[in-house]
Amino acid sequence: MRILIFGATGWIGSQMVDLFDEASVVTTNTRMESPMAEEVVREVHPTHVVCCAGLTGRPNVDWCEVHKHDVIRTNVIGVLNLADICHKRDIHFTYFGTGCIYDYTNDIDDLRVGNWKSGFKERDKPNFNRSFYSKTKVMVQELLNEYKNCLVLRLRMPITSDLEHPRNFITKIMGYERIVSVPNSMTVLPTLLPVAADMVKKSVTGTFNFTNPGFICHDDVMNMVKFYRKRDLTWNIMTLSEQSKILKAGRSNCVLDASKLTELYPDIPDIHTALKSVLEE
Repeated sequence: MRILIFGATGWIGSQMVDLFDEASVVTTNTRMESPMAEEVVREVHPTHVVCCAGLTGRPNVDWCEVHKHDVIRTNVIGVLNLADICHKRDIHFTYFGTGCIYDYTNDIDDLRVGNWKSGFKERDKPNFNRSFYSKTKVMVQELLNEYKNCLVLRLRMPITSDLEHPRNFITKIMGYERIVSVPNSMTVLPTLLPVAADMVKKSVTGTFNFTNPGFICHDDVMNMVKFYRKRDLTWNIMTLSEQSKILKAGRSNCVLDASKLTELYPDIPDIHTALKSVLEE
């Protein structure tokens, strides 16, 4: 097995590198949209390619609204370039995508009182297009369905124990004066990235909602952070309509059904258990 990782110096990429045997991993700084990407694949001759690269915007996805060509070049052209290169050579291709392609319709009130029976499944058509970032993710993930050598893992609001890292969802919301508190699916990376590494090794294909089972509100996340890590933490709540007035782009809020993933990996902890485990570290 020989695994070539694009985006290995990034937040998720660097964590993925550590989950494979050192002798089996090759990393590259070549951009995936570059014509050189095919040459790198040809020289390395991998059995698996993992794409951890992509543009999410700094400090947040509003950046994508004014850098659309950069986002298209990386999030669409680059990913499809790698997928096609791998398809031509019968190489397994793993892509870290996003579940921020759905949004609640009329079910959010039911969810608040615990009446939500399920969530968006992998086969459900995306219904969120109020950010350019999400638009590009919808485009590329729908096209990747045509490549049968692909594993697509949909992350949401990724979390680690490092409360200083700017990519950590907890770090982000701790930096805001006001937050919305909406039920969402989230990805606790220390509990799920080892699963991703195992899926790569086993050459699993298809699209998976890559989140911990269940859902949690932002307010509950902050309460857990306050209890376990930062006793002096304070915050204020705002409504979704208040939030929309201060953002360039909309934000996806949804629960994803993780049952397809847990059928393969039944020991994945639910979101509350997973979050508690990383906050206790």
